[in-house]
Amino acid sequence: MLGLAKRVGARFLLTSTSEVYGDPLQHPQVETYWGNVNPIGVRSCYDEGKRTAETLTMDYHRGAEVEVRIARIFNTYGPRMCIDDGRVVSNFVAQALRKEPLTVYGDGKQTRSFQYVSDLVEGLMRLMEGEHIGPFNLGNPGEFTMLELAKVVQETIDPDAKIEYRANTEDDPHKRKPDITKAKDLLGWEPKVSLRKGLPLMVSDFRQRIFGDHKDNSGTKTTA
Repeated sequence: MLGLAKRVGARFLLTSTSEVYGDPLQHPQVETYWGNVNPIGVRSCYDEGKRTAETLTMDYHRGAEVEVRIARIFNTYGPRMCIDDGRVVSNFVAQALRKEPLTVYGDGKQTRSFQYVSDLVEGLMRLMEGEHIGPFNLGNPGEFTMLELAKVVQETIDPDAKIEYRANTEDDPHKRKPDITKAKDLLGWEPKVSLRKGLPLMVSDFRQRIFGDHKDNSGTKTTA
C-alpha cells in the first residue's frame, strides 16, 4: 500500500494502535513514549506488527516523500461490530443480552479507555484533512477497570447479570489511557460521547441482531 501511495501520489493513512505502547510504564501514554513490548510474547505479532508498520510508514515518508498520517487508535466500540469478535465491550454486551456470565480475566483491575465510533471517525477525518503527520493518540481519556466496565454493562442491560472470573491472558497490559493533548492542540479534536451515552446505542444494535427485534430502530440510527 505504501508503494501504491508512492506511485499514484496518494496521502497514506496508517491506522495504528495503542498496543504499540505494550504494557506501559508511563501513564497516561503520550506519543513520544516508546513503549514496553515483549517482542517474543503471545501478543507480539500484533504489537510488533503495528510498530513495524509505523517504521515503514515513516521510512517511506522520509525516503520517498510519501505524504503519510499515523493514528494510534485506542479501544473503540459502537453499532455494527461483530457480535463475537472477542473484544471486551462486544463480549460483555453479547453475554449480558444472552443471559450469560460476564467473563472478566484476571482480577478485573486492568484499565482501558473506550471511545465511541463517531468520535474516532471525526478524529481520522481531521487527521487526513490536516497538515500534521502524527502519530496522534485517538481515544477517550475516560479510564475504566474491567470490573467498572462490567458494571456499566450490567446497569445498561441486566442488573442481575453475573460476573465470572477467569485466568488472565499472558502479557495483558495493566493500564491503558491516552494523553490526547497533541490531538487537541493540532487537530482541534477530542471525544464527545461518554461510555454511558454510547453504550446504549451499541446495545440496541446488538439486541436487534441477536434476537431479531425490530420494534425500536432509534438506537442504530442515532448518531452521536
